[in-house]
This record gives sequence, structure tokens and C-alpha cells, in this order.
Amino acid sequence: MRADARPLCIALDAHLVSGEPGGVEQVIIGLAHGFSALADGDEQYYFLTNAGDQSWLEPHMGGACRMVQDRPSPEPAGWKRIARQVVPFAAPLWRRLRYGSVGPRLGLPFSDGTAESLDADVVHFPQQTGFRTEIPSVYHPHDLQHLHLAEFFTAEQIAVREATYRAMCEQAAMVTMTSMWGRRDLIEHYGLPGDKVVVIQLAPAIGAYAPASPAVMRAVTQRYHLPGRFIFYPAQTWPHKNHLGLLEALALLRARDGLEVPLVCSGRLNEHYAKIAKRATELGVQDLVHFLGFVEPEELRALYSMATAVVIPSMFEAFGGFGPLSEAFLAGTPAACSNVTSLPDEAGDAALLFDPTDVSAIADATRCLWTDADLRNALVKRGTANVSRFTWDRTARIFRAHYRRIAGRVLCDEDRALIAAPPAF
Repeated sequence: MRADARPLCIALDAHLVSGEPGGVEQVIIGLAHGFSALADGDEQYYFLTNAGDQSWLEPHMGGACRMVQDRPSPEPAGWKRIARQVVPFAAPLWRRLRYGSVGPRLGLPFSDGTAESLDADVVHFPQQTGFRTEIPSVYHPHDLQHLHLAEFFTAEQIAVREATYRAMCEQAAMVTMTSMWGRRDLIEHYGLPGDKVVVIQLAPAIGAYAPASPAVMRAVTQRYHLPGRFIFYPAQTWPHKNHLGLLEALALLRARDGLEVPLVCSGRLNEHYAKIAKRATELGVQDLVHFLGFVEPEELRALYSMATAVVIPSMFEAFGGFGPLSEAFLAGTPAACSNVTSLPDEAGDAALLFDPTDVSAIADATRCLWTDADLRNALVKRGTANVSRFTWDRTARIFRAHYRRIAGRVLCDEDRALIAAPPAF
């Protein structure tokens, strides 16, 4: 049978535990949302998941998308939880043991055969980990933060990342980044050929979910005892997210300007949260800060809609068109963000920029957003225009065009146009 006489089969690696990987989970949900809506092709999309509860992904499965779960593992659930805590990177130890690899020195874990049994034409790895396969693959390293902010990683974490990223990049037929900044960074550090690294921008994660209703917003306010006005920062409590800098800025606004600005933060509270909570108490701003932990997507959309502004003091971001900045634009919420990595290009003229290492600069941007309604309205208009460039439908179509190209299928005019189109930034 000719290769193009049967539907193109794509296997997407969705092995993760909901709530742990942060943005990567939302990338997978967004891809599922986009592929499920495509009705003008005969492709089949199989999302490879862990056995067990997959309620995080099930609502987004439709059209040509299906989930294929692992066979139940013989290891007890408690062992899996312990293994995930011990391994300093996202790949669970139990999968490494099960698939034939026990550490970075021994290379990537081997495929368990699921993608091969599906007769997949392409395997898509949308998270930084993956497995060894002879099937042509697409890989997202997302960013090389460990090389820029090494102080936030242990030597073992850096070693695992380097071994995994380099092996996955070498194996891949195509490596994707979400901004030109990220593409240049990857080529510079890993020496990959330019034609192998493709910029494919994602859409805002919350675009895969319906806007929050007034009833939901009221329920979220009551559940979390939220103030009437607040600034919002959605991010896991990793050091590079710079919650500490934002706390310092709130303290400065109170001491210098007599301005009290409540802050609401969502995102999983990991091992670094204790330091953040301690610092909030030392600064005397614990009464202004509300850390909610991981929230459901419906609640996240509500928080964006209710916030007076979004402030993003992160020291490193590489999710072009996808992260909190574009989510704020989509929600119609004014924003300020760091002037580092890909953020300035993503922001354009639609957000205030500041140096994330300068507390006074963070405070000044926050004060402007908090006190100037005309500025907020102007930024919302610019943000709405900015984010209109990114949709999950377009992202899905670009990936589909590249899947067809990698698998040697005939490309239509739309495929060729999407592949040739320059990225937005």
C-alpha cells in the first residue's frame, strides 16, 4: 500500500501527571483542542498517556483525536509518586526503569512499542522528555533556561537536561521553538542546522477553554476570599519566576507611595514556596498576598477576567504567544512584563516593560497599571490586536503541514503557505 493511501497517523507523547508540569500540560491541551477541530483532513492523532485518570485531557478529545493509555504498571501507585519526587527532572523514574534506561548516562528510555504498534508516521514530543524511536519525530525543548540561569539548578538537573535535550534534538527530524529568540538561542548553544529548527508559535493556553461566566467569577471570589481589586501572576513558584521581586515591589509601593496593591498568584506551590512565604512575612506584605496553588482552567480564566492587571516579573520565558502575557491579552486584561528573552518581542507596544532585577522598575510599572485607567484601556486595545495573530486552529494547521512534509506526503497550497510564512516574532 502506498504511504499516502492511508490516513496520516500522528502519535503525541502526553505522558504526564496533571498539575505538575505547568505550561507543558497546557501545550498538550491546546494541541488537542486545535487538532480536534480540524475537519478538512484525514489525519489521525493519538495522544499517548499514562494509565489511570486522564480527566485533564479527556474534555479536549474530539474529531480525529484519541487517547491511548499505557497498560497498568505493576508498580504500586505509591512507588510512582515517590519516584517522581526523587527524579530531578520531569521523566518519571518508573518509566525509565520500565523502558530500559536508568539515567542520563545511559541515554533516552526506549519506546514501549505503542507508537510503533499504531504504525505512526510521526511522533510528536511536546514536552522536554521523550523516548527513543526510529519513527521520524518532532521535538519541543521549549527553552534552555538551565544554561542561562544555572544557579537555579543542581548539577544533576543540568546534566539530565543536557543529556535529554541533546539526544532528543539529535533524534528529531524537526525541532520547534516558539520564538525567533528561542530559535537563535538553541542554534547558538547546540549547533543545530538552521533548517532543522522551526519557529511555530502557540496560542494562549486559555484559548482552549470557554470564557468564565459571571456566576463562575462570583464563585471563585467566594472560594478564595479574593479582594475586590488585585493584580494577578499565574506561575509555579520556581525561582526564575521571580515572585520575590514582585513581593519586594509591593513592599516598596506601600512604603514609598502609601499604595496597597493586593496580589493573587496561581500555580502549583512547589518546594520553593516556603522561601517566598517567609519573605512575604519579613517584608510585611503577607496581608496583601494570596497564593491559591493549582487552579482549574475555568477558575484561571475567571482570575484573568477579574484582575485589574497582570504583572509578569519572570527572569526567563520562552513560550511565544502562549504564556501569561498572551493569556492576559486574550482575556482583555492590561499587562506589564520583564524585558528579557522573548517577552519584549511578544509584547510589542501592548504591555509595559521593566527590568526584572530592578525592584523600583517593577513597582513603577505596577503603580502605573493600578492607578491609570486610560493606560489600562489603551493597553487592552493593543493587546487584543496583538493576540489575534495566534489561534490554536492556525497552530494545529502549521503542525499538520509539517507532519505531512516529514512523512513525505503531498502538500496542499495551504500547507506550503503555512510552512513558508515567517513567524510573528
